[in-house]
Amino acid sequence: MMVAIGSDHGGVNIREEIKKLMDEMGIEYKDFGCECGTSVDYPDYALPVAEKVASGEFDKGILICGTGIGMSIAANKVNGIRCALVHDVFSAKATREHNDSNILAMGERVIGPGLAREIAKVWLTTDYEGGRHERRVGKISEYESKR
Repeated sequence: MMVAIGSDHGGVNIREEIKKLMDEMGIEYKDFGCECGTSVDYPDYALPVAEKVASGEFDKGILICGTGIGMSIAANKVNGIRCALVHDVFSAKATREHNDSNILAMGERVIGPGLAREIAKVWLTTDYEGGRHERRVGKISEYESKR
């Protein structure tokens, strides 16, 4: 598995925690930044990660900003992306099983590093169930293909 990870200034600390987690899990990743403590624009980091995931160059992506909202909105503008904003373990599992989410968004100002690690671990290790969910996910893909 290859994971693209990125954050704006509001998500730097949790991004570093998730990178440590992926190192521990033996998951390959590429860090798309940012490398700053000053204000930057979240689309500058969300869109490149989303494009890399949508192209198939990376299997999954993880995005972090202050709330996760901006990152998830920007990432979901890219066709083929199903970015889920998650702040609890149950939703992390459900969005992989039911929605086949390919990008996880989290907010550093909403959750702490320990919970972020738990969420990311569950999200990274949970498989898509398919079955009855395929029809629903397929409708999203069909709609995108008409745009």
